[in-house]
Amino acid sequence: MENLASSNSLTRMAGNDEASLFKTRKHGFGFFLDFARASKRAFDVVMASAALVFLLPLFLMLVGVLLVAQGRPIFIRHSRVGRGGASFPCLKFRSMVTNSDVVLREYLAGNPSAREEWSETHKLKNDPRITPLGRFLRKSSVDELPQLYNVIRGDMSLVGPRPIVRDEIVRYGAHIEEYLRVRPGLTGLWQVSGRSDISYQHRVVLDVRYVREWSLWRDFVIIFKTIPALLRSSGSY
Repeated sequence: MENLASSNSLTRMAGNDEASLFKTRKHGFGFFLDFARASKRAFDVVMASAALVFLLPLFLMLVGVLLVAQGRPIFIRHSRVGRGGASFPCLKFRSMVTNSDVVLREYLAGNPSAREEWSETHKLKNDPRITPLGRFLRKSSVDELPQLYNVIRGDMSLVGPRPIVRDEIVRYGAHIEEYLRVRPGLTGLWQVSGRSDISYQHRVVLDVRYVREWSLWRDFVIIFKTIPALLRSSGSY
């Protein structure tokens, strides 16, 4: 039922004018839209830079703990799809075993139910690749803190759709155009709406809604909602 409702939502949204995101420009207010976008980018850089400085002691502590508990590498760089379809290296603290691709392939080959779960969500609740320490990092979302550097570089924004891999493009269908219009975000509607507890189809609906209804005020609301969502750790694994 959820997938059907999400599909209907996408159908209704698809019926809207493709240029609805830019309706402000049509009415002669393009300057204000450009200013809002520039303000979003300035806010990203200032806040991400301040957060990196503030969290530096935590970063150094985590590097030491990870080095002792898991060894190298400390960070990983996953290729993700960014604005305009360009690939970028999405940074994370390593939370998986070093031979994660082999472990995943063997696990899916011997577990039909896990294979179905992976096919539907591109995630596993009981992922055999994740290390004991990595499970904590993921549950608390601390593994994603290095993406503050991606925000400063301009690969990502503080708020936006979650960055996807190229294999996930097909899941968006025609709505991949909306995803490609903006920078992927460190947080977003998906993160404050249940994360992995919601279907992938619903995630696409949320991403499309974010892009089409974007405003600076909505970004501030999402950032505010992210804090309790992180504390609850719901849908995070």
